Amino acid sequence: MGTVLLVVLALAVIGAVVTKLVQAGRHEARAERARLAEDERRHARRSLDAVWAMDGRQFEEYVAGLCRRDGCTDVKRVGGAGDLGADVTGLLPDGRRFVIQCKRYAKHRTVGSRDIQTFNGTARVEHGADVPVFVASCVFTRPARDFAARHHLCLVDVNLLGFWNSGTALTSLLTLDIGRSGNNRRLRPDPE
Repeated sequence: MGTVLLVVLALAVIGAVVTKLVQAGRHEARAERARLAEDERRHARRSLDAVWAMDGRQFEEYVAGLCRRDGCTDVKRVGGAGDLGADVTGLLPDGRRFVIQCKRYAKHRTVGSRDIQTFNGTARVEHGADVPVFVASCVFTRPARDFAARHHLCLVDVNLLGFWNSGTALTSLLTLDIGRSGNNRRLRPDPE
């Protein structure tokens, strides 16, 4: 009887120790996930700070570099006066032709429907785009996003740009439903 009691007591102690170790491991895993998420936010913020410091030409080169990284070929920065809405052109890995319009605006600005309509009028007709993409360092207004959804334009706002910069492939961004993804809330300007 005494031996059985000792065995039960030993099992109870072992069970309590194992439970505490499992709880500690879960706590440590949660803390590590939180730390990694915070590191990712900090990295994305630093990346976007660098984007906001770029001029228009540097932003176009930056976008062209992301396209090359993602396996796009024949990538050219063609932006400049009279570019008719084409800043970067090339071929996606599957061979479709893309045309990208880049807008490097301050983070508190927005891109409106008029800019999207103008781009829509030239991307396919003038430049032969299979995939028209509009990349901005800010957000798009709700009417701009609605127009893009109706006309099958890909919009990459500042939020998606952060993901793209962090390694998400351009081809993954092309499949998003812009009518339902993202938001149109402006970011606040930096305090001066």
